Amino acid sequence: MAPSTAAPVPSAFDVLCTRYRSRLPARLEDLAGPTRGTVDLPLHVAWSGRRSYSLDGARARMSLYRTVLAEGQREDLEAVLNRDLLISQWPILRTLVSRPLRDAWEAAFPQLTVVRGASAA
Repeated sequence: MAPSTAAPVPSAFDVLCTRYRSRLPARLEDLAGPTRGTVDLPLHVAWSGRRSYSLDGARARMSLYRTVLAEGQREDLEAVLNRDLLISQWPILRTLVSRPLRDAWEAAFPQLTVVRGASAA
């Protein structure tokens, strides 16, 4: 039997990491989303379920960020997420997202790992 010359199949974890890395903004400062009011997500981001979120409640804001991080494209991330809110929520938010997503964001933005011990706003 001849040895296989096919490239190894990447793991699901690697595929997800690559997908999340490709969506990352160039800098956290590019996250210029609102800090107050209501955000209505486009259907391609919130394709199943809730689409409107109030930024005034911590629980709703956390749910919004979790959805956008997981489903949004780079343009969605930059338009909806706010740098300061993301940083302040990251210690809790990082526990609510998948490991590939968390790893991609923390590898690209080490300042997120600095706030791990802080509490979310």
